[in-house]
Amino acid sequence: MKLQGKVAIVTGAAVGIGRAVAELFAKEGAKVVLTDIKEKEGMEAAKSINGHSGEALFIRHDVSKEDEWIRVVNETMEKYGTIDILVNNAGVYYICPLAETTLEKWNWLMGINVTGVFLGMKHVLPIMAKNRKGSVINLSSVAGLGGAAGHCLYGASKGAVRIMTKDAAVEYGPFNVRINSVHPAYIHTAMAEYGAEQAKTDVEKLGENYPLGRIGKPEEVAKACLFLASDDSSFITGEEMVIDGGMTVKL
Repeated sequence: MKLQGKVAIVTGAAVGIGRAVAELFAKEGAKVVLTDIKEKEGMEAAKSINGHSGEALFIRHDVSKEDEWIRVVNETMEKYGTIDILVNNAGVYYICPLAETTLEKWNWLMGINVTGVFLGMKHVLPIMAKNRKGSVINLSSVAGLGGAAGHCLYGASKGAVRIMTKDAAVEYGPFNVRINSVHPAYIHTAMAEYGAEQAKTDVEKLGENYPLGRIGKPEEVAKACLFLASDDSSFITGEEMVIDGGMTVKL
């Protein structure tokens, strides 16, 4: 029970990596607030957690809107009195040649992938700083570490998350608040299915060239997030945890 007594907010928690994180955190003793724009799936995820001896609450939440972040934080504080962990997982994926990427798409994706992370930290970090403890985990991507054709928009967003994480880690380190980023390669989620569709291949084939020979599972990312959320990583902040089956180590 590595998170016994802790309160966690996990965004984009209705499906995929976010749901896996929420389920594992609850299993490890945390009270988990799941947020997402997908109400049906989010409510089902919270119900499932509550039905397996965990404790969870679902709140509909558009991470790109500041008033909704304020509402989520206020509701969490009213119910649980504190926030110990924030997982900024909500995100969208888009592949398009640079010259064909519209400003509308740019603003849409940046609003979710970058502004959403910024707003989450803006409204949660002061609470953690006051308590002089806390862990923030920002979901970036291997696309935030290196380049790929068609990924100018997505890569820019994940690169921004990577550097925001480091800046915030320096700013809030004196308050004993740790902030780290996680960088998955393709994980078996709807995003990977979209990537496979764009590449005109099967999902499983996306990982054939990874040293481990496969794409990842949501549960494997969740376990990395658990490590960063728990006291096991008490002397780690501002770091990049790469979960890519060895993808980025190849020349």
